Amino acid sequence: MTHFKAACVQLRSSDDVAENIATASALIRQAAAGGAKFVATPENTTLMAPDGGAKLERSFDEDDDPALPAFRALASELGIWLLIGSLAIKTSPTKTANRSFLIDPQGVIKARYDKIHLFDVDLPSGEKYRESNTVAGGSQAVIVNSSWGKIGLSICYDLRFPQLYRRLAKAGALVLTVPSAFTETTGRAHWHSLLRARAIENGSFIIAPAQGGLHANGRRTYGHSLIIDPWGQILAEAGDEPGIILADIDLEAAHGARARIPNLEHDREFGLSEA
Repeated sequence: MTHFKAACVQLRSSDDVAENIATASALIRQAAAGGAKFVATPENTTLMAPDGGAKLERSFDEDDDPALPAFRALASELGIWLLIGSLAIKTSPTKTANRSFLIDPQGVIKARYDKIHLFDVDLPSGEKYRESNTVAGGSQAVIVNSSWGKIGLSICYDLRFPQLYRRLAKAGALVLTVPSAFTETTGRAHWHSLLRARAIENGSFIIAPAQGGLHANGRRTYGHSLIIDPWGQILAEAGDEPGIILADIDLEAAHGARARIPNLEHDREFGLSEA
């Protein structure tokens, strides 16, 4: 089985965890009603806090997080594969993990992925982000065997590190997921280009659900959730409002793209000399 319908859920999450669970659940149901068998939500699905301290206060350890039982039950009820783009999972008194969960149609958590690359930056606009102050970075790439084939997991800022996606693709991933909360500034400049590049250079489908719009904490995210085919064509795109997008996925297209441009087979190790 190589054909399925995928959906991205686009959100504008707040700092109200219960409200965000309810909003995401309603859109997941809408996506499943539209025929989606793989549904993905964005980074920070249940919590966009004003700052790292507020995020810590509103976060839970994995055993106590209220979102996981709700989303596991929903995946089982709807019979879908459900990627929760990320939750803030408390791992210590001072840190959370930015963690994706891939849930199968029986409601079983098949994989967890902790965001490896953390976003620390001072933007020309005056916006400042220090994700590493309150987030513990991951150290393991993750690939998952699904009903259709292998899926590689990533989160947001990982998108700027092509070596991660190359490793996932060479390990057999035909679908790469990129749940995100890109800023308005960086999203407008780079979102489409980076996602299309990751699709093209790896001959893989990209499923990239996003946060979009002006959040209650004053942060503005770019939106424009995307589903892209292995040739770099955009199959579906959102605007900046909450909602869903749907696209039909045929994984034979990934095999076809890799046959036409077999760059994954042509990777070579090389040294570096400086003159």
